[in-house]
Amino acid sequence: MMHKRIFLTLLAALYAGCLMAQWDFQTNYFKVRIDKRGYITSMKNITVKAAREFSPADKPSPLMQLYDGKKKVYYEPVKATWQPAGKVLSLVYSNGSEAKIRLTQQPKYLKLTLLSLTPATNIEGIQWGAYHTNINNLLGEIIGVARDTSAAVNYAIGMLALDDNTLGGTSATVGDAAPFQYIIHTPDARRFPLPDSLHEGQVFSLGGDGISDVAFYAHKEPWYRIMYGDAAQVDTMGRIAVSYHSRDRSGRREVLFSLIPHMPANKPNHIDVQPLPGVGYVGSSVALWGSPDSTALLDVLREIVVKEKLPYPTINGRWVKDPAAFVPDALTGGGLYDSIISYASRLGLKAISLYDQGFLRPDRGNGGYIDGKHFENKPIKMTAGNKSHKEFALLAAREGILTGRTPITNSLAPGTQDASPVPSDSLCCQQKRLLAAKIGPTDTIITVNDPAHLGEIASWEGHCENLNMIKIGKELIHYLGVSDAPPYRLLQVKRGYWNTTPADHAAGDTICKLQVTVNYGYDGVIPNMQLQDEIAKHYADICKINGLAYYDFDGQEFLFNNGHGYYSVKRFFRKMFEHAKAQGVPYIRFTGATLSEGSWHYQSIWNVGGGKNLYDVDTREWGSTTSQGKDLRDVTYANFFPVGMGGNFPITATSTPAQYEHIQAISVGVGTTYSLKLNQQDVERCPQKEAIFKVIRTWEDARAANAFPRWIKTLLADLARSWKLKPGKVADTWNLYEVTQGSSRPPILLKKAPGY
Repeated sequence: MMHKRIFLTLLAALYAGCLMAQWDFQTNYFKVRIDKRGYITSMKNITVKAAREFSPADKPSPLMQLYDGKKKVYYEPVKATWQPAGKVLSLVYSNGSEAKIRLTQQPKYLKLTLLSLTPATNIEGIQWGAYHTNINNLLGEIIGVARDTSAAVNYAIGMLALDDNTLGGTSATVGDAAPFQYIIHTPDARRFPLPDSLHEGQVFSLGGDGISDVAFYAHKEPWYRIMYGDAAQVDTMGRIAVSYHSRDRSGRREVLFSLIPHMPANKPNHIDVQPLPGVGYVGSSVALWGSPDSTALLDVLREIVVKEKLPYPTINGRWVKDPAAFVPDALTGGGLYDSIISYASRLGLKAISLYDQGFLRPDRGNGGYIDGKHFENKPIKMTAGNKSHKEFALLAAREGILTGRTPITNSLAPGTQDASPVPSDSLCCQQKRLLAAKIGPTDTIITVNDPAHLGEIASWEGHCENLNMIKIGKELIHYLGVSDAPPYRLLQVKRGYWNTTPADHAAGDTICKLQVTVNYGYDGVIPNMQLQDEIAKHYADICKINGLAYYDFDGQEFLFNNGHGYYSVKRFFRKMFEHAKAQGVPYIRFTGATLSEGSWHYQSIWNVGGGKNLYDVDTREWGSTTSQGKDLRDVTYANFFPVGMGGNFPITATSTPAQYEHIQAISVGVGTTYSLKLNQQDVERCPQKEAIFKVIRTWEDARAANAFPRWIKTLLADLARSWKLKPGKVADTWNLYEVTQGSSRPPILLKKAPGY
C-alpha cells in the first residue's frame, strides 16, 4: 500500500505541469499567471509587500494570437499545457493550430520564443498579446510600455523584441508601420480631465495640409497624444495595453499603405510587397518585463539589451540611452568652419553636424569617396585653407569630436549610379505589369495587360506628379494616368525620363511602376530590399573613407516605402552598423526625420525640427508656434528615449548666459539633447560668448558625471524655476543655486556619482 502511495505521488508530480489549471512565472520584480486557456490573468508588482495587480479582471490577455492576413481575423488560444522539463508552453488555437513556446524566467524578464506552429496554413502572422494593464498614465507606443510614473505606484510593464522580424505593434498594422495620427489620452485625469466632447482612444488626423511637416503638430492640449507607433494602445477607459508581432515575409501580399492615411495629400497606395524568402515568424522572440518605473531603463531594459545582444551603441563608453550620456551636438551655419571644432571642444560637445553643407545623396558610383578619389574637393571652408571632409574629420577627432552630414536616407536621386541614366534592376516596384504590345524608342502609345492601380500617383507621401514613373528594361518613362477602356494605355507619356535612353521593348516585357519619394529636393526612387542593404553598407563606407561618424537621416520615413515597415528600418541600420564595425568604425551617432521601433536601439538622438516649434526659451514653453515640442517630448519621454529640442538656441549678439542656464536646466531635468546652432560670425559678435560657453560646459560636465539625483531633476524640469550652476571648490562637485527675483538661494551641493 505504501509503495502505491509513493508511485501515485511521483506520478502526480510528473504530470503537475500538464494538469494544473494555471502556472506562475516570475522575475525579481514581476509575477505573471497564465491559465489553462493560454491567457495571462495576473501581472503583479512583487517588489511591494502587498503585491499590486496590474491585469484588469475584465481583460485577460492572450499570450499569443494567430493572424489570418487574407481574412483579417485573429485566432485566440483555447487550451494551454506546460512542460516544466523543457520549459515549453503548448497552445492550441480555435482554428486547430498548435504553437510551442519556450518560456524562460530570467532575473529581470521573461523570455518568450516561438519554437513551432503546426499547421500554419493561412497564418500570415503571430502576435504577442495584446497584454492589457490597468495602467493609465504614460503609453510608450514605440517600444511597447505602459508606465505609471507616480510616486504612489512607480511601476512599468513592457516588452522588447529580441529579433529583427518581431516588431512593435499588431499583426493588423498595414505595411508594418502604424498610422501617424493623434489619439485622445490624458496622462492624468485629475489634472487634465477630458472635455465632454472627447473620449479615450478617439482618433484624430494631424494638422495642416499633409505636406508641411511642421503643420502636423496642431494640438497643444495635453490629452492630444501624437502616435509614432502602436506597440502600446489605450482602450475606452484609458488603460494601456502592449503588443508585438511577427510576420511571414516569404509570400506575395499586397498592402494599401499610407503613413498618414487621414490626409488627401498622403492617401494610401497599393504596394505589391517584395517577398523575402526565409524571413518568417517561427523563432520570434520577446522579453516581457515589469519593474519599478524609476529604475526600469538602466536596470531592466539595459539588462535585456546587453544579455540578448541587441544593438548597444555607446558614446564615451556609456549606452546612449543613459541620461548621463545625453549631450547636445553642434549644428553648423554660415559656411565658415575656422572655429567650430574649438567651439565644440570648449562646450563639451561630442559631434558636429555639417548641416549647412546640404543634402548628402547616396551614390554608390563614388565608392564612398564623397570628395573624390584623392580627396581633391575641399568643401569645408577655412581661412587658412579649405579642407576635405576627411581632413576636417581628422582635426575634429583629435579633440574627441565626431563629424557628419545630412543624407536623404534611401532616396536614389537622378544622376546617381542606381537611378539614372542607367537605372538599377533592383529598384522597388509598387506594381508589376506586362507590356501588351511592343514599342520602339519614339512610341508614346504604351499599352498594359492590367490597369489596376496604375492610375495612382506614385508614393503614399505627397503624390508628386513629376515622380510618377515606370521602368521597362533600362528606361524610365514618365506618365500620368491610364485609359478607362481597353486597350489600356498610359497617358501623357514622356520617354527617356531622367536622361535614360529610349529603347525598343517587346510585348510581354515587365513594367515596373516605381516606388518613389517626394519632391521638394528629396526627389528619388526607392531601392528594393537587397539594394537597400547595399545602400546601408555604402553609408558605412562613407564613414570609413571620410572619417565621418554622424548622420542626420532626413527622409527616414522612406524606409517604410517598400511595405516592410519597421522590419525594413531594423534591417537597414543593422546592415550599416555591422558593415561599419567590420571596417573599424565603432559607432555612428545618428538622428533623423522620425523615430520608430525599428530605429530605437540604433538611434542616439532625435533632434528633428527646431526653433520655437520645439522649445521657446523666451516664453518658456514646449513649442510656442506649434505643438511640436510638446508632442515630441511626450513621445520620447514615454519611450525611454532622449527628448529632442531640435536645431535650436543659436548664439547671437543678443544671447545671454541666463538663457543658457535655463536651457541647460531643462535639458538635464527632462532629459533632452539639442543641436546647438553655431554660426561663427554670429558667435563672435556675442559680447557674452565666454560666459555662455562656461555655462554650457559647467552643466555638461555635471551631467556627464551623473551629478543630478532624481529629485533634483524634477525641480529642474519645472519651466517656471530659474537656476545657476557653478563649479564647486572641490573637484567633481558643483553648487546649484535656485534664482528667485534676481537673488540666489543657498546652494545645493552636487557630487559626481560613483562609477561615473
